[in-house]
Amino acid sequence: MYTLRLSYLPVLLTVTIICETTCNPQGNTTTTMNAPKQELVIREPSVAGQFYPATAADLRDELGSLFNDATLKVDRRNTLAIIAPHAGYVYSGSTAANSFVQVDPEKEYENIFVIGSSHTTSFDGASIYTIGHFKTPLGIVPVNLELANELVENNDCFISRTDAHINEHSLEVQLPFLQYHLKKPFKILPIVIATNREVTCRKIAEALRPYLNPSNLFVISTDFSHYPRYDDAIRVDKLTAESIITNKPEVFINSITRSENSGIYNLATCICGWTSVLTLLYMTTDMEGVSYVPITYRNSGDAPYYGDKSRVVGYHSIVVTWEAQDNPTAAAYENYKLTEDEKSTLLVIARNTIEGYVKNGIIPDAEISGISENLMRPAGAFVSLHKNNKLRGCIGRFDPDAPLYKVVQDMAVAAACNDYRFAPVIASELPEISIEISVITPLKKIENIDDIVLGKHGIYIKKGDKSGTFLPQVADDSGWSTEEFLGYCARDKAGIEWNGWKDAEIFTYEALVFQEH
Repeated sequence: MYTLRLSYLPVLLTVTIICETTCNPQGNTTTTMNAPKQELVIREPSVAGQFYPATAADLRDELGSLFNDATLKVDRRNTLAIIAPHAGYVYSGSTAANSFVQVDPEKEYENIFVIGSSHTTSFDGASIYTIGHFKTPLGIVPVNLELANELVENNDCFISRTDAHINEHSLEVQLPFLQYHLKKPFKILPIVIATNREVTCRKIAEALRPYLNPSNLFVISTDFSHYPRYDDAIRVDKLTAESIITNKPEVFINSITRSENSGIYNLATCICGWTSVLTLLYMTTDMEGVSYVPITYRNSGDAPYYGDKSRVVGYHSIVVTWEAQDNPTAAAYENYKLTEDEKSTLLVIARNTIEGYVKNGIIPDAEISGISENLMRPAGAFVSLHKNNKLRGCIGRFDPDAPLYKVVQDMAVAAACNDYRFAPVIASELPEISIEISVITPLKKIENIDDIVLGKHGIYIKKGDKSGTFLPQVADDSGWSTEEFLGYCARDKAGIEWNGWKDAEIFTYEALVFQEH
């Protein structure tokens, strides 16, 4: 059993760790020895035993009960962000569980950004915890310290202030939900927003926007109305949630301004984490395919045994989903271009990835601090390797379900080591190998081969479980006719007879091609 209190004493633990720490699904840790020695300051739990149970066994039991009562309402594969409350679990735990259950528990996230507005400090910016990891009764929650320090170093809207985190409960109460629900190791970026300026929230959003993609998860921590009567809370919280769901920052700001100026008895705020939600809205407002999905609503007056309907706090569960167009055509990418800097960035990523993998057997982390939105956009790509002007490997993928830079990384390794036509690249060959990247538009099915424009269109032929492709540049290099283009692809790539394309599915696509000089 545990009690709820309004006061608590913060604790920090300084330790020397000579290992890398990774959180597993149960909140325990695994370690890799011989990492560089680093003084870490572990942020001890501040509100365990107050907002949630203090022992691991009781906490797991509590979370198990909350998740058992939660309802899945969206396709988890499309979840980009969740909005979840941060009060004591007896009040808001069921609403929070309904947010977290919309997250795919089997997905391996690169980072989980946990963002809350400060209850204890005030300054014009946000603080990222950069000096250690977080701890709950379920174990250590690792912070991505490298990325945390990069964000602070490269963005003047971020600083690292311990005092912004030590007493702050809005991030802490979210972590046990992640530890209990997720089955794969994860690292967090703990961010406390301490500003009340809209322009600063916009700057924070600009710095974080490159990371809002399917590889990461954003957890936005906020309660809704504070201290109105029960019926008033229901009305004002509905208005606030509806303004968020529009995905328009100005509608959100106008809504809470109107509500807080409407004379509602004892209303202290419509939403305590308004700057965190506003930051999320600045990130999503121009993103195609984004939807805000309301999941459930409760307020503290609904809590058994503890509920007081004369003075309540509201809790909403809202999920942000992103879904690509079902069948986007090449026309949708007609104006898609990359700058020379963006092309250079992708080539550098491909080169560093191949060298790191061939020499060390690991895929190095890509330098994505400040990377452009174009390179964070999901897209298909092929990576081709040439040695002495002869092909040395080529592998790609069409499905745009990962950021372009990540696809380039994966395909660079595949082209170097997994193309069955060639032996894996060895380190001594690297100086002689040049890299070519082809960024691919979505596939478009055609019914007439006259729709194929040689030199502009690549082709993808599919018959049963067999398939093959030729990039657009193959037609330029070979000088083939359209039927030869199809015949060679059918026979040599798809593994069907020369005329097999005649009763196969044929798709076209375009490619933005660039290479090392």
